[in-house]
Amino acid sequence: MYNETTMRTETTTVPAALPMPQIPVTTSVTCCFILAVIYVGSLYVWSTKHSRDHPSTIKRRFASVSFVMLFAPFFVYCFSSPELLEREHFPKLLGFRWLGLWQAIVIPYLLTALLFLGPIFVNMQTESIRIYFDWNYWSGSFSSVVWLRNHVMAPLSEEFVFRACMMPLILQSFTPLTSVFITPLFFGVAHMHHIAERLSLGVELSTAVLIGFFQFVYTTLFGFYSAYLFARTGHIVAPFLVHAFCNHMGLPDVQELWQLQFWRRIVAIGLYIIGFAAWVFLLPVVTDPRIYANTLYWNV
Repeated sequence: MYNETTMRTETTTVPAALPMPQIPVTTSVTCCFILAVIYVGSLYVWSTKHSRDHPSTIKRRFASVSFVMLFAPFFVYCFSSPELLEREHFPKLLGFRWLGLWQAIVIPYLLTALLFLGPIFVNMQTESIRIYFDWNYWSGSFSSVVWLRNHVMAPLSEEFVFRACMMPLILQSFTPLTSVFITPLFFGVAHMHHIAERLSLGVELSTAVLIGFFQFVYTTLFGFYSAYLFARTGHIVAPFLVHAFCNHMGLPDVQELWQLQFWRRIVAIGLYIIGFAAWVFLLPVVTDPRIYANTLYWNV
């Protein structure tokens, strides 16, 4: 029988969603700006004559961003509301917790794969998907510092600094939805440094700026998605895995698409549309915070 004792039991087993303590907007925005500058600056503290893809450059940058990752959480700890720090475990603020972990690993990854339904079909037609079943491919990948940068270190460091350390601060000054649209701006601007790198390689100014602007738009749009995943799931593993997957897939290869036979091309285009439409429809559904036991950053 449903009685008062049952009500008390349910109340104690399901954590109540409490309002997020607030800090001044100037504090949160300034901290995020400084973190973005420190992250980008760490890539250029080394004096080198080599390109960004040279192994020595990559290894030095690994060391730099690792230091930034160790340093960044202090901003969250020092400038967060004392009330929030007393109420919640600090690792939880950064997106490290057990509740809802497997959901955060599996669901956002499959959702993002749905977004790439068309490109995945194209890869299957060109037989490039077979490389994933080749041991030499994986052994070669894990021994390549470029591959490790693109699929491990870059997603891990960027998501940790720009999501795990910036979002907790911004969320203490803005609503979750507003925060999702603010932090990606820091993420997008942080990628503008690639303009200087292209200029150093002899690329024309107009071309470098155009590519840089396109990269800013792309990274900002991805930042919206990544920040949304962090706020909705309360887990850093969700945006990290999605970031690594998106880096691997890259932008759709239109030239490869048009090389397919006519009927396969039609199917591929249909899957592009279906995948995107399904992703838009399912995004708010499968990221429901209740699935991930997230009562901290997105109260429902």
